Amino acid sequence: MRKVIDLQMEFWKKDIADIEFDLKSRDEIPKLMIGLQYIYSTPSLRKKVFNILKRIVPKASHEIGRTGMDLWKILVLGTLRLNCNRDYDKIHEMANNHHKLRQMPGHSETDLDSNYALQTIKDNIVLLAPHILDEINQIAVKAGHSIIATKQE
Repeated sequence: MRKVIDLQMEFWKKDIADIEFDLKSRDEIPKLMIGLQYIYSTPSLRKKVFNILKRIVPKASHEIGRTGMDLWKILVLGTLRLNCNRDYDKIHEMANNHHKLRQMPGHSETDLDSNYALQTIKDNIVLLAPHILDEINQIAVKAGHSIIATKQE
């Protein structure tokens, strides 16, 4: 059965809300990860996004078959691929070797045995259809506008 995200914290894993990114970085990856971190850390926002993500699970294998990639991992890797305009090989390399990026899907710093196969990444990221990403984007944009409106008051 495919999960949205494994919320069971293990003592050696860092909570996604506590991951620190370089705020001065001019690269697009930290900015994207901070946005995803905000979605994850805001319960109402996370619930809306997760409800959208649940729709991408193939109906035939929702309850049976091998465990699929968590939907949160698909979102992190899929948005990374689109935002950074990377091919699957680059996403494969980053998902397995980028320290901060590996923490976002819920891996610990010592979780060296858990690597993604290239075909697994391809088969799962393709589930994020443009209309699904557009819905998630609309939620993220509204959340961003509410943050700006709150700061201006």
